[in-house]
Parts: sequence; structure tokens; C-alpha cells
Amino acid sequence: MKSDAKTVDEYLAELPENHRDAIETVRAVVLENLPAGYEETMNWGMITYQVPLKSYPDTYNKQPLVYAQLASQKNYMTLYLMGIYGSPDMAEKFEAAYRATGKRYDVGKSCVRFRSLDDLPLPLIGETIASMPMDDFLSAAKAARSTRK
Repeated sequence: MKSDAKTVDEYLAELPENHRDAIETVRAVVLENLPAGYEETMNWGMITYQVPLKSYPDTYNKQPLVYAQLASQKNYMTLYLMGIYGSPDMAEKFEAAYRATGKRYDVGKSCVRFRSLDDLPLPLIGETIASMPMDDFLSAAKAARSTRK
């Protein structure tokens, strides 16, 4: 469900109560652990944590680089973790740590899907968000882009 909300508050207000509560909780974890420099905004119809264009304007699509996103779908919610998507080593460690919690592991290439907060190991989410300062993320993005040319 892509939203046309212009602000995070508008986005949260349009969610069903059960999803709103879960999204607000995950959002709080993200904000508590978000490294300096990233900004929270609405982009791509989701709550987005991104590198401001003033910090890195040379993107392939002229849009800010997305570090993480949080979204509510019809039947589940999604947390996109672009920092681990670009690093097979980080993705492998994330999967191992996630599975070790015993929680339901439902992922795509860059996203973790969850139906309730019980499906999500919040301490691991916080650690993962905190694990990549903006300079490290930019270095990884630049390196990935240079290999595609």
C-alpha cells in the first residue's frame, strides 16, 4: 500500500490501529539507533531514513540514497534495510542473529516482513540500524556504483 502522505504523522494517522502501534514502536527503535546524518522523511510512499541530497547529491536517479524504510502493507509490515542488502557478509550475520532469536524469519532481498511486533527482534533491529554510520554507507554505495559502470 503506497501512501500519498506528505509527513510521517500523516502516514501514521492513516494506518489501522494495530499496524500504527507496531510501526510507531519500530520507528522509535530506528530513531533511537539511527546514526548521525541520516534524515527521516516520507519518500517512495514510506517512512524513509535517507542520506540527504546535500550530503550526497550524485545519485544515479537524483533521489536521496535510502538507508532504511518502514512501511505498512495490507497483511503485514515491512522494514527495508538497505545497509545489509549491499553487504552479503552483513546480511549473513543478520540472518544468523535473527534465526538465533527463534522469531519468525520472513525476508526478501532487502526487507524484513512482520505481521506483529512478536515477529521482530527489536534489539537486533536497533543494532542493525546503528551498525552503519552514514560515511560507511556512502563508501559502500560508491563502491557498488563504481563496479556497475
